[in-house]
Amino acid sequence: MPARVRAQWALAVALSLALLMAPAIWNGFPLLQYDSGGYLARWYEGILVPSRAVVYGLMLWASVPLALWPVLLLQSALTVWIVALMLRAHGCGGRPWLVFGVTAVLSVFTTLPFLTSILLTDIFCGLSVLALYLLLLRSDALTRAERIGLIALVAVSSATHSATFAVLLALLAASWFVWVINRTRIPVRALGRGIAALVLGAMLVFAADYAVAKRFAWTPGGFALSFGRMLQDGIVQKYLDEHCPAAKLKLCAHKDALPGDADTWFWGSALFDRLGRFAGMNDEMQAIALASLTEYPALQAKTAALATLKQLVAVHSGEGVVTWIWHTYAIVDRYTPQLAPAMRAARQQHGEVGFAAINRVHYPLALFAMLMLPVVAFAARRGPIAPEFGELAATVMLALCTNAFVCGALSNPHDRYGARLVWLAGFTGALAIVRYLAQARDIPSAPYAATELPSSALS
Repeated sequence: MPARVRAQWALAVALSLALLMAPAIWNGFPLLQYDSGGYLARWYEGILVPSRAVVYGLMLWASVPLALWPVLLLQSALTVWIVALMLRAHGCGGRPWLVFGVTAVLSVFTTLPFLTSILLTDIFCGLSVLALYLLLLRSDALTRAERIGLIALVAVSSATHSATFAVLLALLAASWFVWVINRTRIPVRALGRGIAALVLGAMLVFAADYAVAKRFAWTPGGFALSFGRMLQDGIVQKYLDEHCPAAKLKLCAHKDALPGDADTWFWGSALFDRLGRFAGMNDEMQAIALASLTEYPALQAKTAALATLKQLVAVHSGEGVVTWIWHTYAIVDRYTPQLAPAMRAARQQHGEVGFAAINRVHYPLALFAMLMLPVVAFAARRGPIAPEFGELAATVMLALCTNAFVCGALSNPHDRYGARLVWLAGFTGALAIVRYLAQARDIPSAPYAATELPSSALS
């Protein structure tokens, strides 16, 4: 590759990284959320807690000497890499300034830079969906080294959150179904790579949990979180009213004092604290959740469907990026006190970070982008744009719906859960527009171009 082209790639990548890290750079410290401290504490506390994957906690622990910035750089660099691969795999490769341009559009009009600038696992969900899509359906556009890198990305991403693992598992199951129907559409080797990636991800979860807690276990969560959604929907109250006091349950004595909000129960209830939190209540919450599934199937189906729909449109940017995240502050103060001065000097901790104006742009655009996915799929089937965009749109739609069910019905609807994936809809639309304009101008496409993003550009 000529030196001039390498210089262009290096500059385009550097500018793209700067855009993706801009919110944190402006803030003066990585953005934090309620859950950030829970991940950071995993190595120091040596115990497993619900929905706080040790794998991501170890990443944070390793980056402490450099004030946690390496994690943001990794998240941003992986994002630029995936954008570049997606462009090349869809006929728009070898154009460094196009990579920067697409990144810039996503940075302004979607929630993407707030995902790459925050200490949370959320960015890995969207990146892994695209990585698995590339492995399964665009593997012939990839080099051997890129396929290995994507397998590693899917594996690590699936290990960072059980909901991400579930979304990827659903995509893999759908791919297997397609393979059964048409074995020429998805090569068996590609399907095997996807399976290997998720198996590696599961092994990472068990290995990391053993390294920290000295026991082989999956990240806790499961039915306890489903209990929260049932509590919020009134199902737990109905069950307790019908079975207490005969049922020997701790909650029978407190059934009239239970909050009607899942977040209040888990994170702001003195009663939950007195009953032992997850360690003391997990078995009982699981028993109630399972029993209510069999006793009220119609009610469960109705409330789960409503929760899924609520989650599907809950895609506002910035949920939880606030100033009253005392748990995270306490974790930083206790285990990494050298970071506390910079954290407390950041704009977020002074109440200078807000998303009201941002969401006046992001939210309607996100809903519009989701509505356009079926249009993209139809256009790809009819011919105005390349047929592979139909597969991409279908992949993103399935990921969004699975994510909405897993996070909405099996947990509790939150904007954060929707925002972590909705940028994929905007990216799909931007990619389709770029390819259509390239075709209209008769620009030669390069889905398998030899000109690739050089590894030195991200070093």
